[in-house]
Amino acid sequence: MYRVENKFEMIMLIFAESFVQTLTSDLTPEGFAQRTFIPYANTFAESFVQGRVVRVDTVRQLVVLEGGQEIYYSHLILCTGTDGAFPGKFNTVASYQTAIKTYDDFIKQAAESVLVVGGGSTGVEMAAEIKTEYPDKKVVLIHSRVGLADPELLPSVRQQVKDVLLEKGVELLLGEKVSNLSELQLNVTRKNMEVTTNRGEPLTTDLIICCTGLRVNSAAYASSFPDSLADNGALKVNDRLQVDGFSNVFAVGDCANVREPKMAYHADLHASVAITNIVNSLSGKELTSYRTGNVTMLLAMGHDDGVGQFNGFRLPRFLVALGKSRDLLLWKSWRQMEQRQPQ
Repeated sequence: MYRVENKFEMIMLIFAESFVQTLTSDLTPEGFAQRTFIPYANTFAESFVQGRVVRVDTVRQLVVLEGGQEIYYSHLILCTGTDGAFPGKFNTVASYQTAIKTYDDFIKQAAESVLVVGGGSTGVEMAAEIKTEYPDKKVVLIHSRVGLADPELLPSVRQQVKDVLLEKGVELLLGEKVSNLSELQLNVTRKNMEVTTNRGEPLTTDLIICCTGLRVNSAAYASSFPDSLADNGALKVNDRLQVDGFSNVFAVGDCANVREPKMAYHADLHASVAITNIVNSLSGKELTSYRTGNVTMLLAMGHDDGVGQFNGFRLPRFLVALGKSRDLLLWKSWRQMEQRQPQ
């Protein structure tokens, strides 16, 4: 969490586990995890506060942290992201060094075979990343639907996702589910774990990584905005990204109930609108609206390949690989935080 103050005494609170914690980067060679965590304190100094938000007092305009600390706000931006299991998420309150070590320790596991559960955008990137960095490992991806990646993508792009996975040697089990997932250990190497699908087909694997079940991280605000919650825990917002019933509270990213794919690109656009509207409201100017457009999405399929589309048009695979896959756009995030990326 960090706060930013200016002459208007405006405070924006942003809650997230890291500035650019990318799921697919966690399975790349040891040391890369350090580049995916950007320490907030180096950018915001004394304006940075680390802690877990337990509630928002909308009457007194206070954010209450675990332990009782209270932070006043005149304007509030909520962008709590999603919550889920490790390694996709690291929502534990921990030091920068501990977080990096956790991921470095994870990739040292000596699994000869890996099962990725879930073929959405996260799952396909994960499967491709593992197979690229560890080509000798057996990698199986199981997905409950026949189509891979985000349904909002062009059919031709989704087909490219499948093509890349098959070219890399990932085995695909489409239209199937793991029926005994709750009985299995995730993210820990256990030789020859027995997995059963809903079709009754048994398979064995040494490591299971679940890329399903990500949910809106509403713990910080659910009790404070009960009348503004959508069914999935996201906050209902108007086209100016103001939370229903509140002119000085904004929601951006995954926790905003905007009908579009949930990804950092859109969260960045949301943030620009929210910040502009806070400034405009303080200066008496008209507020601006956020409009969804054609889907833009880039999927890093290992460091050497990628698929995606820009403004509704499919991009060449080599272009996505050059633009995103090699470095996962980490340079952009470090530059935004005005820090130098570790080598």
